[in-house]
Amino acid sequence: MLRIVSLNVNGLRSATRKGYLDWLAASNADIVCMQELKALESDLDDAQRNPPGYHGHFYSAVKKGYSGVGVYIKNAADKTITGFENEEFDAEGRILRVDWPGLSVVSAYLPSGSSGEERQAAKYRFLDHFAPWLASLMEEHRTTGREFVICGDWNIAHREADLKNWKSNQKNSGFLPEERAWLTKVFDELGFVDVYRSLHPDTTDECYTWWSNRGQAWAKNVGWRLDYQIATPGIAARARATSVYKENRFSDHAPLTVDYDFTV
Repeated sequence: MLRIVSLNVNGLRSATRKGYLDWLAASNADIVCMQELKALESDLDDAQRNPPGYHGHFYSAVKKGYSGVGVYIKNAADKTITGFENEEFDAEGRILRVDWPGLSVVSAYLPSGSSGEERQAAKYRFLDHFAPWLASLMEEHRTTGREFVICGDWNIAHREADLKNWKSNQKNSGFLPEERAWLTKVFDELGFVDVYRSLHPDTTDECYTWWSNRGQAWAKNVGWRLDYQIATPGIAARARATSVYKENRFSDHAPLTVDYDFTV
């Protein structure tokens, strides 16, 4: 069984102070994809770079204390690939691909547009470039048989069931019709599978992975499902269980775990 976890850590050093690495040690995860590191690799201590039993790989933003993605892996990889050939967003450290024989896992951190029109426009520019890149992964899957799992904070709630207050958020970034339609194309046209929804097609309150720090969002479970594992059909069909960990909080996001009947 292959256990893959995805978590927006909202600052790896901050998450560590909240017990994240202790949880990781007991998680039995094989691959952990992280987003929003908010650190350069040189800012991290030894335990944060390479927790016991794991090798760490990181792709940080040029801007200090901003964005960045990383992975912890138990089994050494054949290679890692950073970025997706977009100068604007590669400078923000948003894509990290790790390859093993027959499998690639990607840690992806899609931009948020919630801070205003400028960042929403940047989000749309990212999506315009990201869709063809995803299509190239699907083409690689079809021609070589390589399976892909793209883990990350997608900053889009796809369906009404994916957030508590969907009616009042229809004009807000993260649940805009254009964003949701883009994600629908990833599934319906490109052929990727929303792994969580493949196993839990109808859940609502249990599916949330992010809660605003404002008000009583966490206490009242006023959440959004923004974190996904999106996979090629072959490995998606081998997903056996998925869960969102909520017993302890390391971030404003929660870890999303999927177990696959797959080995690397």
